[in-house]
Amino acid sequence: MFATFLHFGLSHITVLTTIALSSVLIIRLCRKKAHSHSYRITLSVLAFLCFAIYPIYQIFHTLNGGASKLDMLLPFHLCDIAAIICGFALITRKPILCELAYFWGLAGTLQGLLTPDINHDFPNPVFIIFFLHHGIIVITALLLPLGLGWRPRPRASLRVFLWVLIYAVAALIINFLLGTNFGFLMHKPEQGSLLNIMGPWPWYILVLIAMAGLMFYLLELPFKKFNSTSTKTSESN
Repeated sequence: MFATFLHFGLSHITVLTTIALSSVLIIRLCRKKAHSHSYRITLSVLAFLCFAIYPIYQIFHTLNGGASKLDMLLPFHLCDIAAIICGFALITRKPILCELAYFWGLAGTLQGLLTPDINHDFPNPVFIIFFLHHGIIVITALLLPLGLGWRPRPRASLRVFLWVLIYAVAALIINFLLGTNFGFLMHKPEQGSLLNIMGPWPWYILVLIAMAGLMFYLLELPFKKFNSTSTKTSESN
């Protein structure tokens, strides 16, 4: 019999610490051994997990007796999409994919790690896969700028914010048609989350979108000087 998950209990703190240490180790490896054999293996494994984690989660969720709701069967939660985007970002290094991986990973998925919507505690497979799922997104979001030298383009936060609006509209339409709760846009998660302090539906959606815009802006601030320098260099050339 598995225990019920407790926010910031021993297992939660332990897994958050493990993800943080893994991020540091992977970033250090990629910075010190760029283009080495271990570097290529690390990126390949990370990209594979980004693509494979959702079907793996589905298998364990089903074996654990989880409900087969459309919310669980269709990969349309923001973190499901973010994982796939992270995989392609690691492989292609396309600017828009890296921007989405960075901003969505740190502004959205990180919140999922801090206030996870799960009932099962360690060592339940659902617990392990959930944190692996969200952990690889956050690790990728940190690895891109800190370990692989990627930098967002000017006004990246605005572009990513527009994509969030597109996702929200698409998710709302699908939710109304299928009775799902993608993006938690129809009601708040069963477990506690930051949405609980954002007011009732539908007002918390507006607060959530505004908070996303603010987070994107703050996440772009460290790169403002870099983008300004790059622009001046380009103009002088």
